[in-house]
This record gives sequence, structure tokens and C-alpha cells, in this order.
Amino acid sequence: QVQLVESGGGLVQDGGSLRLSCAASGLLFSSYCMGWFRQAPGKEREFVAAITWSGQRTSYADSVKGRFTISRDNARNTMYLHMNSLKPEDTAVYYCAAAMGRGIVPRTYEPEYTYWGQGTQVTVSS
Repeated sequence: QVQLVESGGGLVQDGGSLRLSCAASGLLFSSYCMGWFRQAPGKEREFVAAITWSGQRTSYADSVKGRFTISRDNARNTMYLHMNSLKPEDTAVYYCAAAMGRGIVPRTYEPEYTYWGQGTQVTVSS
């Protein structure tokens, strides 16, 4: 059974930092492109960042470029999202997701992702 478990969310002040983790089990982690998505209250879920199976290529939403960094450790079956300079508009539930394939282009399209975690809440206070 595939499980993706996010952790590291919480309450932080405007300008603060957090690191999210996504621990994967039940799948061959190194065969999957991994991504982060988020959903703010009253809004649709949106793409945040993605990383190829090898970790060599990444992609970011314009709203987080230069502030967030996605990374992965295939030996630990874990993906990370380092979030700096957080803003109140970053408040959302953050989800990790897995898309099978060893392509060279990070997946940014939500329907391409097969497995999803339950999400972790990130709240940025002003």
C-alpha cells in the first residue's frame, strides 16, 4: 500500500521559514517524479513545485520562485520543501504527490499525479 505522509507544517510569522517533509512508502521512490501542491481556503488546489526522479531538475510556480526549494533524498524515500520568506498568502494545506516515471521534465499538471498525501497545514500570520 502506497503511503505519502507529510510533516513539518505549522504556524509561522510573516517572513519566517518552514521545512516540509514527505515520507514515502510502498513504492519504488526513485521511479517517481514528486511534487508539492497546496490548497488555500476557498480556492482550488494549485501546483507549487516538482522534482524529477533523479533530483536533477526542478520546477516552481511563479509565486514561490526564489523563496521555496524542493529537494529529495532517494536513499531515505523522502522529499522536502524548504520555504523561506513566507507570506500570509502562502497559508494553505500542502500536499505531496507522486507521479510515476523517470522523465527529465518535472510534472506540473495535477492529473499526472497518482498518489497523494493527506496534507499538512501551513499558516503564516501577518
